[in-house]
Amino acid sequence: APSIGSSSWVVEMEATIRDIDPEVEMARWKRHSIYQVPERIKNLHNSKAYRPELVSLGPFHHGEPDLLPMEEHKRRAVVHLVKRSGRPLRDFVAAVAEATQQLQEAYKDLAGQWRGAENRQRFVELMVTDGCFLVEAMRMDALGGKVDDDYAPNDPVFSQYGYLYMWRYIQSDMVIMENQLPLLLLHRLLVVLDHDKYQDAREISKLVLDSLCPWRRHMVETNNPLGLHPLDILHQSLTHDDHQDRKGSKAYVMPSAIEIYEAGINFKVSETDSLLDVHFEKGVLSMPAVRVDECTEKRFLNLMAFERLHPAAGNAVTAYVIFMDNMISSAKDVALLRCKNIIESGLGSDEEVAKLLNNTLNKGGVMSPSSRLHDVQRQVNAHCMKSWNRWRANFIQTYLRNPWVFISLVATIILLVATLLQTVYTVAPFYK
Repeated sequence: APSIGSSSWVVEMEATIRDIDPEVEMARWKRHSIYQVPERIKNLHNSKAYRPELVSLGPFHHGEPDLLPMEEHKRRAVVHLVKRSGRPLRDFVAAVAEATQQLQEAYKDLAGQWRGAENRQRFVELMVTDGCFLVEAMRMDALGGKVDDDYAPNDPVFSQYGYLYMWRYIQSDMVIMENQLPLLLLHRLLVVLDHDKYQDAREISKLVLDSLCPWRRHMVETNNPLGLHPLDILHQSLTHDDHQDRKGSKAYVMPSAIEIYEAGINFKVSETDSLLDVHFEKGVLSMPAVRVDECTEKRFLNLMAFERLHPAAGNAVTAYVIFMDNMISSAKDVALLRCKNIIESGLGSDEEVAKLLNNTLNKGGVMSPSSRLHDVQRQVNAHCMKSWNRWRANFIQTYLRNPWVFISLVATIILLVATLLQTVYTVAPFYK
């Protein structure tokens, strides 16, 4: 009988061990940037937050029944974009076809119906169609819906009507992890459309960021100005001050916002809008202003999913969410941060914001040991644990939170002072 050591598995594995190349392995994982979110992650949260509501972009949700109505409008987008460009459709197709392999490799676990030589044309057609639609949608946003020089004024999607009623859903679907289009695709299409303007990849990143969140003040400069896809551009813009090169740090219990404030710490809005522009210095905790609205859950869950699934994405957004979860225990904490302009609420109540930040987003999240927010938590915790600050906080909690207790305290002090004065005036004549 053949020995176990000579089995085909052992021979194959020994060959693999002998030929392993770290650079090849790194290149293999680097190719992927768009992932399907595993059920184990979806089950922790609102699973609807991980799928598009209106339009499929890319192969993962293509052909789903509730998204099919938009296919007609995608084809119309191709017609209008190509006609307006004055270039033949084959120029756009050829530009995308040259990058087919890179585009396919961007999708992790791409289904067989989109891979192989026999499906190459089908994949390219999908990329061109969805890419043209996204370009036209972002153009509509940039022009505020005023595209009636190209589309009919009563167009159901590309018009002021569409901008008012459809754009917010398109914008929302642009941040879905499973609904991403590689920016390489947009670059290929836009260079054909306007070579001089879009040869600079930064213009494409700016176009995408302006469409996703026009209120953001910073566009990050990176070694790869093109970025991976719209969700990656959003992630970069939120974490442009992320330098996680610290040694592992001990986790600290973070007091609530109210407890921090009562310990004598003031809150201040940071100079930048990076989620990690959080600093504690001289009794002041500086934090970025963040808007919380009906899209916040979807946006943050998909950003956190991107960090979980794409090793190069880091841990910055997840770390921020956990930091906020540690600091918010109730609606009172939200109210305080709202008054300090740290939180801008677009939801109905402070209770809803507290529930979102304290219960919904943080499930299954973990802060990297190298996160700089550990240092901030340590500094804040050390301040709150000082004897004077603890006494101050206890005094506020005991006497100042309840107005009736405070009134009783003031009355007691007044009575004590009055009694002391009366005693002095009574005893004083005997010493004259």
